[in-house]
Parts: sequence; structure tokens; C-alpha cells
Amino acid sequence: MTRFGWHPEARLIDAAGNAIGPTQGQGGVLSPDPSASALAGALSGAPFRIGAPEAPAPSEGFETLTSGSTGSPRRIARDFASWCASFAVNAGLFGTGPQAQVAILGPLVQSLSLYGAIEALHLGAHLHDLAPLRPDRQRKAIADRRIGLIWASPPQLQLLVDAKGAALPSVRTLMIGGAALSPALTCDLAASFPNAAIIQFYGAAEASFVTLSDAQTPAGSVGRAYPGVEIALGHPDAPRPEGRVWVRSAYVFQGYAGPDAGIAEWHEGWLGLGEVGRWDGAYLRLDGRIDRMVTIAGHNIYPEAIEALILTCPGIRCAAILPVPDAKRGHSLTAILQGDPAREAEVLRSVRARFGQIATPRRILWRAADWPLLASGKVDLRALAEGGQE
Repeated sequence: MTRFGWHPEARLIDAAGNAIGPTQGQGGVLSPDPSASALAGALSGAPFRIGAPEAPAPSEGFETLTSGSTGSPRRIARDFASWCASFAVNAGLFGTGPQAQVAILGPLVQSLSLYGAIEALHLGAHLHDLAPLRPDRQRKAIADRRIGLIWASPPQLQLLVDAKGAALPSVRTLMIGGAALSPALTCDLAASFPNAAIIQFYGAAEASFVTLSDAQTPAGSVGRAYPGVEIALGHPDAPRPEGRVWVRSAYVFQGYAGPDAGIAEWHEGWLGLGEVGRWDGAYLRLDGRIDRMVTIAGHNIYPEAIEALILTCPGIRCAAILPVPDAKRGHSLTAILQGDPAREAEVLRSVRARFGQIATPRRILWRAADWPLLASGKVDLRALAEGGQE
């Protein structure tokens, strides 16, 4: 039976720079702190989950948590083979293996960080856990330790860029998941990491990798299908040029472990995800999540599409679109932005020109405070809704 294992050449280097070699651990419900104990337990071959200590331990395989960006995190049940299959693919694509220097920026309760950590140690790389460090100290550690590959979400990378500092030429690959990069952040990453291939992937906690994008991917697309993944839109029995995203691969989950039935659906080996997309030749574009769709005056509106457009406007660093009840139209939209308030009229013109008056926010709030993030590295929409303008 396929299991995770701590490769004999693998090393975990903690935030302080201490190296820890292969060590023994046991599964169960693991605390992410300290990371060495958590990763030893995750690589022991026993069933495990990191986080959600109030829930029972898994009896087989392992569990991860969804981001919780639109509700409480769900528990995702997996077998070990579903991740091991992609370890082998990534080893070939990105050269992860003995002596590779790999870093994670987020905590192990974030499935992106957990995946990157386990893949590195399973394949024999040196894993640098930089999550406990401030962004400026993360930059220093990346330079001092000559990190070659980083797993991170766009908000984590934005903090790294904002910390400023000298360029980081040792980094050859940025593995980016959880959200789309804005054009401004893409330019900033190119300056901070002049030798790095910027690899974005679209995936889901339920499906792991779905697509990969690179420098040749058209703007606005999430890329081509990841090796070994089949994609159908609408429904696998009657595919269409656009519609709900369905996937079939060796990387998908087994089911939801808790009482929450979740949004994913099964159909004869195909898994229906929570996003709606459309084809652009061989490339996939996403309109938004089904559970964030808002109906305004009978029209279905996807907030993510509006957020992506606003982030292309000069002077805008962060953007979130939130629905507000409206007695006449069902809902209206409020935009919470971080950046230059002098750009407000330009933002509204851009949205109106692309999506029409119905989808144009009726109110813009400018947030000067820190942009709230979940442990997953995604935007905390609840905190923004509660905090609004600060």
C-alpha cells in the first residue's frame, strides 16, 4: 500500500536554521506546532490530520482542511496514493529531489503548505519551514539558504514583496496556488525573483491539481490540464464550451469526512467542482465559484471575475466584492479595496464597461488596515464583511 515516507536524504530546516533529519512520529490529530513533530507524524504512514482538534482522528488515509473562505473549513478525506501520484509528476517537472532547497511560507494547516512540505520530504529535498518568520526575515532566509523552490499563495507573496529587499536570484520556481495573481504582483515577483519560473496552478482541496499555467499561458487563463487530468465543462455526459468544472484523475479525494456534504459531486468517476469555467482553446478560464455567485435583478454575477478586473487597475493592491441584500434587485455589490482612493472613478468605469451597470459596485470602501487572511492564505471574506472600512 502506498504511504508517505521520510526520505533518508530529506532534512527539515526550521525557522531558526536548525536541521532535523528523518525522525519517528505517529499519526492521529496533530498540532502544527512544532512543525517537526507534525511532519514526523504525517510521514509515519499512519492515518493523520493536522488541525481541527475537535473532530475525531481519521481511521485510514489522511485528512486536510478546505480554506474556509466562504464558510467553516470542511474535512477532506484522502488516500495516500492521491498525493503520491502527483509527487512523481512534480519531481519530473520541477526537479524536486535530494539536495533541492524547498521552502513553505504558510502554516501546515494550510493544505498548500502541507502538500509542499510532505512532497519535499518524501522526495528527499531539504524543506525550510519559514512560516513562523516575518516577511522581511523570510526574505533574508530565502537569500541566506539559497532556496530554489517556494510554495505560497498570492497574499503570502504580496507580503514578501512588500517587505522589500534585494532580489532573490537563487529561486528557480515559484509554485503558486489558492488564488490568481494580479498583473501588478506578477510584475513585482519578476523583479524580486529574476530567475524564477512563475508556475500558477488551479486546484481544489477535493481534486488537488487541475491545471498548470506558465509564461506562455494567456492572461486571464488558469492554464492547461495538469498531467493525468481530464476536464469537462457543464457535465461529463454532455460537455459544453462553458459550465461547471468536472475532473477525472488519480489525484481526487475520497469524500468529505464530516457532516457537511460539501459542494463537490460525483458522477461515474468524474468529480464536479465548485467553479464555473469556459474554454479558450486548450486553456481554461474560470468565471467564479458556484457558492459565491450572486443573483442581481435576475442576472448571475461572479464576484471573482469583478475582483480580477479591479486588480488590473493601476494603484489597486487588494480587492474583494461582497453582496449586500437589496429589496428591489435581490442584491447589490460592495467593493472593499486597498490601494489609492484616487482611482475610485477609474475602477467603477472599468467594471461598468466590462460587466455592465448591474455588476458595478454601488459602494466602495477603502481599507487602510492589514488585509485579513485565513490560515489557508486566502482572503478572509467574513472578516472583511465585519470590518469593512478601517
